[in-house]
Amino acid sequence: MFDLKMFYKILWVLRAIALRPFFGRIGKKSYIGKPLFLLGVKKAFLGNKVRIFPHSRIEVHESGVLRIEENVSIGQSFHVICSEKVTISSGSLLSANVFITDTDHTFSDLSKPVHEQPNITKETKIGKNCFIGYGVVIQAGTVLGDNCVVGANSTVKGHFGDGEIIVGSPGRVIKNRN
Repeated sequence: MFDLKMFYKILWVLRAIALRPFFGRIGKKSYIGKPLFLLGVKKAFLGNKVRIFPHSRIEVHESGVLRIEENVSIGQSFHVICSEKVTISSGSLLSANVFITDTDHTFSDLSKPVHEQPNITKETKIGKNCFIGYGVVIQAGTVLGDNCVVGANSTVKGHFGDGEIIVGSPGRVIKNRN
């Protein structure tokens, strides 16, 4: 019997192999679904066993560096904007429709449109073995410790320690897994 799921995985692995020359690195046993929007991925480094599902958008601007460590699974419709440094540490699971950025717009000059004002960048990091729920927004400068859980549709900004469970918009800690 023909296994359609396995067929798609094989296609995704072949796509990852074909994309290797365009990325900084794509590790072994990684796969990438399509469609996919890519910008500046020579500065994107993917570890072994990274899984990126379809409809993702990866943007690495100017001097930015994106690091996705080993054994990370990213659901469909993922969007990342990296202008400085974004790290997704090993063992993390990101659900669908997650947005991560290290870039904020300024909007203090009322005489100029927001898109003509300077951006502010702050390193963003997701620790090891984190679970990021469906529809989460992780804003510039956020640091999640290891083993954090972020609930669905939360908006997170700030520094959070190991094992914290964060929910809401704005995200707040409701419990520690430790």
